[in-house]
Amino acid sequence: MGTNWKESAESAKFRSNIYGLLATVFRKEPSEALIKELRDPRLAGVFQDLGVDLGEVLKDIPEHEVVETLSIEFTRLFIGPKDHISAHESIFTQLDGGMSALWGTTTVAVKSFIETAGLDYKQEFTGIPDHISVELEFMHKLAQWEAEKWEQKESKSAEYCQSIQRMFLEQHLSCWLPRFCEEVMDKTSVPFYRNMAELTRNFMRFEQQSTAH
Repeated sequence: MGTNWKESAESAKFRSNIYGLLATVFRKEPSEALIKELRDPRLAGVFQDLGVDLGEVLKDIPEHEVVETLSIEFTRLFIGPKDHISAHESIFTQLDGGMSALWGTTTVAVKSFIETAGLDYKQEFTGIPDHISVELEFMHKLAQWEAEKWEQKESKSAEYCQSIQRMFLEQHLSCWLPRFCEEVMDKTSVPFYRNMAELTRNFMRFEQQSTAH
């Protein structure tokens, strides 16, 4: 049977969009635009398929009120100043002589992987390369590239994009993201972040199953 170019492209676009959405959720405090996007009826089926209920943000509450509540929780969870969750791969892995450290072996490995794949960081980027939002954004871009290659009927290039995604998933995301999600689900007091962490965890399981060869 021949390749179903359209179906393959649509699948890659779907995955790219989910990665992009999750990257936005964990990058910074939510905006009103993000809440409006999450309330888009077209996403309802996606959330349902991944076993997540976003009822809280879908209720008839003004966007600015939702943003205020979620911004406070985002700061408490991921910024501090008190005990918070550091959303970096290097904190959840122990590749530096048994000790977790920012800008250690793990961070450098992620930076090198991303640059070797042909992507670079925006000039104004001042974060750390193994932050969850950066890794998810990387997968977003790779899946986007894959979709473009399927649309151009360049199967070898599309499959190459898939292989890079599979490698990054195996070497990095799957090694720490599930534990990160479990910690968020355990520590958050706001259903939204518990649900987004659950969505991320479920999507990672979906990705591992769909990319397994």
